[in-house]
Amino acid sequence: MEKRILGKSGLEVSAVGLGCMGFTQSYPPYPEKGEAIATIRKAVEAGITFFDTAEVYSMFKNEELVGEALEPFGDEVVIATKFGYDMANVHFEGSARPVELSSKPEVIRRAVEGSLRRLRRDHIDLYYQHRVDPNTPIEEVADTLAGLIREGKVLHWGLSEASAVQSAGQGHADRAFQPADDIRPVRLPEYHSPFQPGELAAERGTGRVCGTVGPKEADLARTCCPCVAAGPKAVDCPDPRVETY
Repeated sequence: MEKRILGKSGLEVSAVGLGCMGFTQSYPPYPEKGEAIATIRKAVEAGITFFDTAEVYSMFKNEELVGEALEPFGDEVVIATKFGYDMANVHFEGSARPVELSSKPEVIRRAVEGSLRRLRRDHIDLYYQHRVDPNTPIEEVADTLAGLIREGKVLHWGLSEASAVQSAGQGHADRAFQPADDIRPVRLPEYHSPFQPGELAAERGTGRVCGTVGPKEADLARTCCPCVAAGPKAVDCPDPRVETY
């Protein structure tokens, strides 16, 4: 299996990853638990080392499944999971979603402890903000994640399905992700970003943000230009300031 390095921090993963959401939600019929575990372990045998889940998938059940399936492999595999919802405030009436967006520091810290327990690990390899919380500044999220990285509970972090304008909070894309002494690098966008190859990054502001903070501060998964998010090779980018690799 071909391997890839995400960004410049040395996180090595298989070129093919396995998104595990479908084992427990969204894509029925769902396999029996034993069959799902066997499938995940078969993927490891096939050389896949990169697995994606989230606490909100099936209200914790997906993380529990992934944790049990991958426990025998320890640090041989990389697990990505996500925070960004207030799972302590669940409601099933009056809303299309049973949980509300929240990336407040106390919510993130509660989320990471739950994910560590369910995944049966002492650290999370790659931790994503599942959706941008418009009520919590991205700098506050970054500070919280920086603390978790210092504590060894998180190794790398990033964003899922986030545009630069969303992350800036008030539509000033150039002000998003301003470098700070104690804010760790962020991966943008997530590898299953909604951007498609050929879509203009400049239209969404992502290229301008990456050009603003530069490749040193923005330690990106493959590139900060969504046009090349589907592959590791550099291509022509609409923003010449964006470094691709």
